[in-house]
Amino acid sequence: MGITKSEIFTDQQNKIALIAKAFGHPARVAIIQHIIKTESCICGDLVQEIGLAQPTISQHLKELKNLGLLKGNVEGTSVCYCINQEKWNDSLGLFKEFLDLQPINRDKCK
Repeated sequence: MGITKSEIFTDQQNKIALIAKAFGHPARVAIIQHIIKTESCICGDLVQEIGLAQPTISQHLKELKNLGLLKGNVEGTSVCYCINQEKWNDSLGLFKEFLDLQPINRDKCK
């Protein structure tokens, strides 16, 4: 995480931040949405669907794969990507727990 002093934060806070970073780029959101919709795809499909250059798509796929949200299987000269269901479920749980936090409304900020 660079020089953000990640060691002073909990594992949960660091995990949420990493996942949020992955969702912080609309191309990665579009890639994930397309793969969920189609269940799997190759980079060339994403180039046509999203409209970005192949090297750009490949870089975004690499980020998502490094985070563990995607898995890839080699099929001939292509890599077929799909959602890593276990990591997706873990991420969903982290975000659900985080987003379910309810602030105490004490009218201190007006």
